[in-house]
Amino acid sequence: MMSKSKNKLVILILKISIVLLAFYFIYTQITKKNNFNWTDFVGIIQNKFSFGIISALLFLSFLNRYLEILKWKNLVSYIAPISIFEATKQVLAALTGGIITPNGIGEYAGKVLFFEKSKSKIIIFLNLICNGIQMILTILFGLFGLIVLGYYEIAFTLFGISIVVLVIVFLTKNFKIKNYSIASVLQKTNEIPKKIHQRNMFLGLSRYVVFSHQYYLLFVVLDVHLPYITLISTIAVVYFLASSLPSFQMFDFAVKGSVALFFFGKHDINEWIILFVSTLMWFLNVVLPVLIGSFFVLNFKSKWK
Repeated sequence: MMSKSKNKLVILILKISIVLLAFYFIYTQITKKNNFNWTDFVGIIQNKFSFGIISALLFLSFLNRYLEILKWKNLVSYIAPISIFEATKQVLAALTGGIITPNGIGEYAGKVLFFEKSKSKIIIFLNLICNGIQMILTILFGLFGLIVLGYYEIAFTLFGISIVVLVIVFLTKNFKIKNYSIASVLQKTNEIPKKIHQRNMFLGLSRYVVFSHQYYLLFVVLDVHLPYITLISTIAVVYFLASSLPSFQMFDFAVKGSVALFFFGKHDINEWIILFVSTLMWFLNVVLPVLIGSFFVLNFKSKWK
């Protein structure tokens, strides 16, 4: 009896710690950005953003995360059907846990804990597929953006590296590490019904379109007048290169902001506008979901047995 009480106490402390750390990291980013004036940030929102624009941005943030939730629900249906609400809990709670780990690694552990221990490997595998399609789309659009913007050397170098990696993967596909090989992973991937893969690709593409056009809308609202193809290609490049850099989710906007300053700066866009857009995207797509996810973390009940 005492052991059960201790376990409950440890779990409670762990849940509170995750939430407090998430809020702490968000707070430090808001208060310690020396090159950002938060008073001006609020002022621009008041002066430039009408109720309609704010509503549209919030809707795009909701749609962005909702599409991710649908992706996860779709993939988990391979092992067992779950409701939208259950998928929402898993995605947002995992996001909250992932904010304090490098490249969101904690997200994998967060989702695993919602299932029985016997399903941990398949859940990690499904999460890899879930994130994998988003990364593939990010790379493809990013390379296209580099070509459109005239960064041919960078584009072809990265394309060449991708080809070399694919060749190495093909040549070593039967090489085993602890009874796992690339061939076995591909076989496991093929066991998932095509309908699930097709839906995953469609939802991943939809999410990419939503996210990139939310970025685009912010620049348009702030009077950045560039041709559509130029602006959307720059967004694709920034998102691609920033996503390729190892970082903590909590520093996500700082990393993307730095890359954005370089590429958007080439189009003579005001530095302050670039920082403003990067920061607001971070608020809309990381901070707000984490605030909701914190509720699910505090009410989390593990099925890990």
